[in-house]
Amino acid sequence: MTYKEANNISIKDYLNSFGIQPVTEKGSYGMYRSPLREDNTPSFKVDYNANLWCDYGTGEGGTLIDFVMKQHGCNAYGAICRLEQGNTASFSFHGKDLPERDMKRQAASPIEIHRIQPLQNPALMRYLQERGISPGTAAPYVQEMYYRIGGKPFFALAFRNDSGGYELRNPRFKGSTSKDITHIRQQGEPRDTCFVFEGFLDFLSFLTIRQQKSPDIPCTDWQDYVILNSTANTDKALYPLADYGHIHCMLDNDEAGRKAVEAIRQEYKWRVRDASHLYSGHNDLNDYLRSLKVKQSQDLTVTDKPQPEQDNRQNPGEKRKRGLRM
Repeated sequence: MTYKEANNISIKDYLNSFGIQPVTEKGSYGMYRSPLREDNTPSFKVDYNANLWCDYGTGEGGTLIDFVMKQHGCNAYGAICRLEQGNTASFSFHGKDLPERDMKRQAASPIEIHRIQPLQNPALMRYLQERGISPGTAAPYVQEMYYRIGGKPFFALAFRNDSGGYELRNPRFKGSTSKDITHIRQQGEPRDTCFVFEGFLDFLSFLTIRQQKSPDIPCTDWQDYVILNSTANTDKALYPLADYGHIHCMLDNDEAGRKAVEAIRQEYKWRVRDASHLYSGHNDLNDYLRSLKVKQSQDLTVTDKPQPEQDNRQNPGEKRKRGLRM
């Protein structure tokens, strides 16, 4: 959604979506009790023709984006993202129907889904193991899909996103049925921390590393997770990330990853930590995990016998720190 398109959304319809109705209407405008403050008298005016608002109690006013910025304490970029995350089909566009995008609309997916089932295909499990990921670690999050493209049959790992689509991976294919983020929330009390990954193989790599280093207490359920599934989806992640006081980004060590972190930091400032230094020298977290696997193999080759396992159990009375760790 562009800045112009966002401001073409009817302010009246936007307020109505929250159950906010005018106290009085005079044809071309309505008077509301201000939704931005305590207001005993209707001093918030919405001009229906100009699609502008004015709060006479504070002297502030402007466009819909200005209102959303005041409402959520965000910048214009964040306001547009919130409008996109909302059900824009319920909003009318001021003076006209939904405008055509300058860009071409995305064509329907050429992928014809045949079936989706739990992970069990030996070839796909072997592919995960080659990436350093245990199939047992992946199974709660990843399924396998059998599909056709142009009439030809294929199969791949399938990772579900928030739109009900799937990210697809096999040794020779990287694609999706539709693009969206995947937001994984833990059960129980809401978490204050969220880890952000670029792809689901990086997310599974993180779980693998935690379980290898601290098998007794991996602490993988102490935080929620957002998987972008593409840095192009960064703006879609901004709205759900607003609920967290601590946001740790574990994105790729490339220009696209750095830009995505900067976009998140621009919105949430000090709450954001770039954790890519934990795997510096590697393109991404999965690349880092595979390097650990190679090093472990080399260590076993050098020694005549396996190294004794380290005791990762928490000492009695020791309080485990909840900071970011690998």
